[in-house]
Amino acid sequence: MTAHASTVVPAPPDVVFAALTDIARLPDWNAVMTHVVDQPAVLAVGSEWVVAFHALGQTWRSRSTVEELDGAGRRFAYRSSTDDGNPSHAQWAWTVTGDPAGSRVTVTWTLHPVTFWRRVLLVRVRSRQLARTELPASLASLAALVAAEAPVAPFGTQVTSEEQ
Repeated sequence: MTAHASTVVPAPPDVVFAALTDIARLPDWNAVMTHVVDQPAVLAVGSEWVVAFHALGQTWRSRSTVEELDGAGRRFAYRSSTDDGNPSHAQWAWTVTGDPAGSRVTVTWTLHPVTFWRRVLLVRVRSRQLARTELPASLASLAALVAAEAPVAPFGTQVTSEEQ
């Protein structure tokens, strides 16, 4: 199941990309991420980090591995899975492009449920939650955080989300 969300951030693209790839600051703009458990000294392809989440009444750890980190193209992609050995995972790709109002941030995610309950039930619930509330809220928080630090235009964030 693949979906994407996008927003305009009134800040320069390089500043927005730096914020996206600052692992220590992820909980600053992702409300369901409670804290960073472990992070690499340097972010590079193959680097891993672990964060703690609280959503759907549950708390869990997620381990992510960088698959692409292109500073010049402002693209950041990684694979995430729960840190409990379950083979289900998600692929995430973030891109930052120039926009007349500053930057356009687009995130695409694909959920790959492998185990029975994740395929039959959880993927539908989690997909709706990500598309309808979690990602739009995270993008709006990211926009507000970055715009406060490096604004380039009056704040007027528009968040769109689409599930495919």
